[in-house]
Amino acid sequence: MAKAAPVSPLAPKTYPEIPPIEGVRFAVGQAGVRYADRTDVMLALFDPGTQVAGVFTRSKCPSAPVDWCRSRLEGGKARALLVNSGNANAFTGKAGKEAVKASAKLVAAAVGAPEKHVFLASTGVIGEPLDASKFDGVMDRLVTSARPDGWREAASAIMTTDTYPKLSTRVARLGEVEVRIAGIAKGAGMIAPDMATMLSFVFTDAPIAAEVLQTLLSRSVRGSFNSITVDSDTSTSDTLLLFATGAAEKRGAPWIEKASDRALADFRRALDEVLLDLAQQVVKDGEGARKFVEITVDGAENAAAAKRIALSIANSPLVKTAIAGEDANWGRVVMAVGKAGEAADRDKLAIWFGGVRVAHKGQRDPDYDEAQVSEIMKRDEIALRVDLGLGKGSARVWTCDLTKEYVAINGDYRS
Repeated sequence: MAKAAPVSPLAPKTYPEIPPIEGVRFAVGQAGVRYADRTDVMLALFDPGTQVAGVFTRSKCPSAPVDWCRSRLEGGKARALLVNSGNANAFTGKAGKEAVKASAKLVAAAVGAPEKHVFLASTGVIGEPLDASKFDGVMDRLVTSARPDGWREAASAIMTTDTYPKLSTRVARLGEVEVRIAGIAKGAGMIAPDMATMLSFVFTDAPIAAEVLQTLLSRSVRGSFNSITVDSDTSTSDTLLLFATGAAEKRGAPWIEKASDRALADFRRALDEVLLDLAQQVVKDGEGARKFVEITVDGAENAAAAKRIALSIANSPLVKTAIAGEDANWGRVVMAVGKAGEAADRDKLAIWFGGVRVAHKGQRDPDYDEAQVSEIMKRDEIALRVDLGLGKGSARVWTCDLTKEYVAINGDYRS
């Protein structure tokens, strides 16, 4: 097992205190899936009637747990979620399918719920069979020890190369009643989500129907998890699940059956904030990361073009290594814009580093000050902005730098 990496310098200084969400309980344990002497399994239990929505990787080689969850979403109900780290149960063929079936059967029996209401997620090494029998030795204890206040432990149990647990919470009003939203996530490498992140699970006590949750979630990931990248690689295991216990209905919160319901406005705002917070925490824990980078593209022909150009910049190894070296090499940004395959005019292009314009109308800005921009590049958080001067399309994405540590971490990953 590779030596654990030091905590990212971009890690939050404190962790949020997350109060219990009625209808949700957590337990963690050591099943020995891959690692010794660390928690590697998390179980979340939900009260009857809990609604669920989800989005998953668009990889053509999805993991067995992703296939399982997709097929169970149609019912819209959830009673349990089992997550393991250390083994992704991806590219494992028939054995992988049998492992998820065995895992769901084990959880269902311990909880006293239908297998179709059990959701599963796995993260870790690809291509190695998952021994589901390892869960048998800890399942009864997990069920009996589950409690509503185990948020940080739950976030830690699902980590792989992460250096810190990722948590977020917000409060929203639904009608005249206060409801809570809280979530956890894991992810540090293989991050260029095409739906969500490695793994993320969000919970609320709001009484919202599964169909509405799905609409809200699918929209919200566009500006959060689908707008981050660490290394341009989309995982086989990307899973984001949103669970709503409905417990706030007892306090007078209205039951929501339509995504167009005006009562959802504040809930939508809070959900967006939780997902963006978690997504940005994933970037700040990017493997070997030392810089957090926000990239804004304005003036593109349309929003889709702006997004593609922004991701072209964010995924460029040359841009990312320049940032790691604290070099304001705006020529690499020009390169990334030009290769994106979208409309661009060299002579209309403008580029800013940290609010300072460095390039304008096809050449270096006449007021460019190397010393001023060099100071900006020393910051932990750096903003890059590009204006193409062609239209009204805009987009914003987040990434990190690319350092020698990224190579070391991934070179040793299976060691």
